[in-house]
Amino acid sequence: MGTAGKVIKCKAAVLWEQKQPFSIEEIEVAPPKTKEVRIKILATGICRTDDHVIKGTMVSKFPVIVGHEATGIVESIGEGVTTVKPGDKVIPLFLPQCRECNACRNPDGNLCIRSDITGRGVLADGTTRFTCKGKPVHHFMNTSTFTEYTVVDESSVAKIDDAAPPEKVCLIGCGFSTGYGAAVKTGKVKPGSTCVVFGLGGVGLSVIMGCKSAGASRIIGIDLNKDKFEKAMAVGATECISPKDSTKPISEVLSEMTGNNVGYTFEVIGHLETMIDALASCHMNYGTSVVVGVPPSAKMLTYDPMLLFTGRTWKGCVFGGLKSRDDVPKLVTEFLAKKFDLDQLITHVLPFKKISEGFELLNSGQSIRTVLTF
Repeated sequence: MGTAGKVIKCKAAVLWEQKQPFSIEEIEVAPPKTKEVRIKILATGICRTDDHVIKGTMVSKFPVIVGHEATGIVESIGEGVTTVKPGDKVIPLFLPQCRECNACRNPDGNLCIRSDITGRGVLADGTTRFTCKGKPVHHFMNTSTFTEYTVVDESSVAKIDDAAPPEKVCLIGCGFSTGYGAAVKTGKVKPGSTCVVFGLGGVGLSVIMGCKSAGASRIIGIDLNKDKFEKAMAVGATECISPKDSTKPISEVLSEMTGNNVGYTFEVIGHLETMIDALASCHMNYGTSVVVGVPPSAKMLTYDPMLLFTGRTWKGCVFGGLKSRDDVPKLVTEFLAKKFDLDQLITHVLPFKKISEGFELLNSGQSIRTVLTF
């Protein structure tokens, strides 16, 4: 493209400080350096994790461009890039895969050493490619997708099938894969089992889709908001309950409902109390409970160790335990083969300039996933 090697001026949603609204600004995006890729964003999803930065519950440096769930096209590449080329359709990866660190080389690992979960806000060389009004603007989780153009490290981008619809497969960049992988890869749900999913947002629904794909015979959805039950049933839940409907602890309710046979539970909210509820709700001896929701930062959890002593397994996962560069293209191919339906998760599609409206939909509970298009 004619822009290769040049600074690109484009529109981006900048957060100047926490608890402030997005500001649509003209920014400058520098060309990619060695082993970097500059991407034109086509569509990006609004995820709760982005909202955590606004609210200050997730560590970040400011000013920053958030957004981490997207589809785009490679505009240009830096020196030494071999896995993508200009014109390729890609998904940026908030969880990189360098293929060299211990986690990448271990078949069960995926939390690459290059992940930016501590909020460094820069690329691998320690600098940023964004400037606005003469000031450097930070990156977010190796991606930064609330902008017309972004720059990522080569380890943070996956080439996908050219036929993939960008406004749908962007969900494979975070929400869908996080939930689906939690069931099939981390939880390793077995056919015929009973699964319980706490939290029926976009990721929770994706967990249900993963449990169904793995052959679970009973999938119980749990949420305080009963408006979410219809959608949960549509994607594969066999029944849904609200903890408000009983005075008994939810673990007792589930034990009675299932004849004490819950094999797997998934906490997809990020609340300490529900993490313990989910652990207590799986079978005391052979149950597995998976923490999927991002826990609040700087909070400690107190629980009865007898919950684990009897044999339960308590696991966590980032990005559903998936290896990003290997597994994202496979999931896109499976989507194109109609193995799962992402339409169920997308409730709103808005133009990028309406980003603030998209976050209002998220915070009011009206949306599951809002996708912004450019």
